[in-house]
Amino acid sequence: MPSQRDVKDRISSVKNIQKITRAMEMVAGARLRRAEQRIAALRPYADALRRMTRQAAQAAGAEAMRLPLLSEHDSTQNVGVLLVTGDRGLAGGFNSQIIRAGVRISAEYAEDGLQTQWYATGRRGVSSLNFRGHELSGSYTGFADKPAYADARSIADDLITGYVDGKLDRVEIVYNAYISPLSQHVTRETLLPLSRATVATEEPEQENRQEGSGEPGGPRALVDYEPDPEEILKRLVPDYVEISIYRALVESTAGFFGAQMTAMRSASDNAGEIITDLTLQMNRARQAEITQEIMEVVAGAEGVT
Repeated sequence: MPSQRDVKDRISSVKNIQKITRAMEMVAGARLRRAEQRIAALRPYADALRRMTRQAAQAAGAEAMRLPLLSEHDSTQNVGVLLVTGDRGLAGGFNSQIIRAGVRISAEYAEDGLQTQWYATGRRGVSSLNFRGHELSGSYTGFADKPAYADARSIADDLITGYVDGKLDRVEIVYNAYISPLSQHVTRETLLPLSRATVATEEPEQENRQEGSGEPGGPRALVDYEPDPEEILKRLVPDYVEISIYRALVESTAGFFGAQMTAMRSASDNAGEIITDLTLQMNRARQAEITQEIMEVVAGAEGVT
């Protein structure tokens, strides 16, 4: 049985760890609230841009499919997969579930005879893919905690260039969509070509809403495009790809801080349970020592008499 000093040292060590985990929980909670505000501000803009792109594509008609980012390649050989992870750990399975999803997707493509071109954001994703022996076509690190729109534009430029040049025949993104601090959903979306992405479809209730009023069932407003819809669509499509990547980065950031806050709270609770168990163990050791000393005194008194 360990001595009281050993148990006290362990209790002191666990208490120090508990202080750290509680501090990390508070920091993650504060950063999460800021990330949630960014999501709330971004989602309406992203939805409006998607709606504008969809309307311009409908107005352009068959001409829209002539745009490089809207037209599918004749054959599909190389698929770009962008994994969005964090720069740090201590967030439960936040990063590992994205890596597993990406590896599973790559295995599906391999069965169909397709090649996977890897792209990753966040040091965790980059290091994990390198450790597994995958060659990265693009790696982006250092901004996972607070992504900027310029970061999304840089990633989008590489993916768009690869698709237009024919190095990529399809581009998909895998990220943790933020639902709540306790829940992050692994989401897989097609970025390119946009005809395969969600821009090609819209929910019926959104289709039927009256322009400007948000009421379903009303007449839709007529839009006059100046210049022509094809020219406007040509400008909107790259912005759509950029905002889709930026939205994934922001949601992943919020999901990371939510997962980290939850993990640190669980670690603090576990540390409290360990401290309770060690305190009981120390009290038992102290009681055993006191009992032993009493028995030695009694034995010595009996020996004198």
